Amino acid sequence: MISEIATTGVLQNALRVGVVSSVSAHTVKVNLAHAGNVGGHYLDSHRYGKGEVGELVLLEAQQTLLLGRITEVSLPDRDRSEITQDFDGLRRVDAIGQVRLLGSVHPITLKVQAGIVAYPRLGDRVFSAPGDFVSRIPVLTDKGIDSEVPPVSLSLGVVSGESGFPISVTPEKLFGRHCAILGSTGGGKSWTTAKIVEECRRYPAKVVLLDATGEYRSFSGPDVHHSHLGTPVYVAQGSAEISMPPTNFTEGDFIALFQPSGKTQGPKLREAMKSLRLAKLAPTVATNGIVKKINSSKEAYRQALNSGNNSSLVDNPNQPFDVTLLPRQIVQECCFPEANNDPNKWGAPSNELSYCSSLLTRIVGIIGSPAMSSVFGSVEGLHTLAQTVDTFLAGEARLLRICLSSIGYEFNAREVITNAIGRMLLQRARKDEFREKPLLVILDEAHNFLGKSVGAEDYATNLDAFELIAKEGRKYGLNICLATQRPRDITEGVLSQMGTLLVHRLTNDRDREVVERACGEIDRSAAAFLPNLKQGEAALVGVDFPIPVTIQIGIPSQPPLSDGPSYQKIWGKNPATT
Repeated sequence: MISEIATTGVLQNALRVGVVSSVSAHTVKVNLAHAGNVGGHYLDSHRYGKGEVGELVLLEAQQTLLLGRITEVSLPDRDRSEITQDFDGLRRVDAIGQVRLLGSVHPITLKVQAGIVAYPRLGDRVFSAPGDFVSRIPVLTDKGIDSEVPPVSLSLGVVSGESGFPISVTPEKLFGRHCAILGSTGGGKSWTTAKIVEECRRYPAKVVLLDATGEYRSFSGPDVHHSHLGTPVYVAQGSAEISMPPTNFTEGDFIALFQPSGKTQGPKLREAMKSLRLAKLAPTVATNGIVKKINSSKEAYRQALNSGNNSSLVDNPNQPFDVTLLPRQIVQECCFPEANNDPNKWGAPSNELSYCSSLLTRIVGIIGSPAMSSVFGSVEGLHTLAQTVDTFLAGEARLLRICLSSIGYEFNAREVITNAIGRMLLQRARKDEFREKPLLVILDEAHNFLGKSVGAEDYATNLDAFELIAKEGRKYGLNICLATQRPRDITEGVLSQMGTLLVHRLTNDRDREVVERACGEIDRSAAAFLPNLKQGEAALVGVDFPIPVTIQIGIPSQPPLSDGPSYQKIWGKNPATT
């Protein structure tokens, strides 16, 4: 199909800005013809600045077109006196605009590509880029403007400014190489997440939303399943409590939780886990669930260990065991290896138990902690997380929201549990469970979970499940969308795996530097606009987008409940009288 752009042309005299007066490798200076006009210019009810800072422009360039962004408008020093306090904005001024070159545009197909095919010559004309053309940049294929409109596209909002041209992106370009939503507090990050979820729900998608704060409990509809771990303060209507049993954890998770220290606690903790795995595999070797060792014979233990595949299974970090018995089993591990030089019998209790007393106290405290109630204190009969995911994947629901707001930060509980969820999804992906039904995982407040390492030096554990998903998940049909207000707390390796970035206002220099390094498509001139983006504005950047496009994100029909308390309403109810 031929669009209106192709039939009328993108270089319209009514949108002429000026002419090229200077050319360098990355920038072009333009003599602006309308810099002294009051306001902008309207064409077909759409406003164009015709020479305003931040505006996208098209430049003629020797049988091709270039796309650029105006980054600066100024007057030569000799003419600055023309702008005085009584300037009425109607006189012609000799203004100069500096344009940062972004890419090249094929003159026939209008396909946009990175790099400069040919540079303009002095006197070449410059035009404001039509909003309809800008809105099509994210969905243009190799066929350019003549390509068919994709049957599945996500409507994000409109081209930023007063143009009002709608802008859409295909799921392949938005999520195909993972996605990250970045922005400072109040920039509109949560609304963008809600808008993306809303658009995904228009299609038979499968989306898992890990809600760290509970602000997305506003989602409703027959295609939404709400679930929660623990007992959050605010529970969505119809939300089901689920559990995450210790069988979803590995040996590394328990070491991260219990944080053994010194030269004694770590080995004794591992030996206790090994003994409890054997007790699970061969119950006859156990008494009340634990393996008795103090002053006990080793014969039954050796027979059970050498039976079948038990010798390899007990060393498997994924082999389940009863973690609630760890304190009692560690006590049994604190004994002499032999009794009176008898190699077939363990000896009496040793002084190692005193070294492990702090570990025992920590384990008991963690198992009984409210922060870990969804793991160790869950009620019988609750669906597990794995069962909930199975039901969701097999059913017609399109969104599974898992609320993590009740999981506390003590003992690194939130980080460890979320990492275990990510690892479970990655293990399923490696079994090709998502090949025919791609799964999108949205991780809210991602800076709390990525790039974390917990535990003492000797037993530090990297919580890298989502980093592994970022590196290898997409080939299995598992994609992630990270939302964070602190990009600097996410490792550069993870951000570099994000093929698409939706960048809201970033006021911190370090955050902007991280974004620049992670994504080569955003240059310093584009990054300079990030602190000045309005609420709800986002720069769309990515490997599938040849230039950054600024979008005013649409208002979601079910916005998140992320507003703080209203002091005007609360404090204004009963004002003090003097």
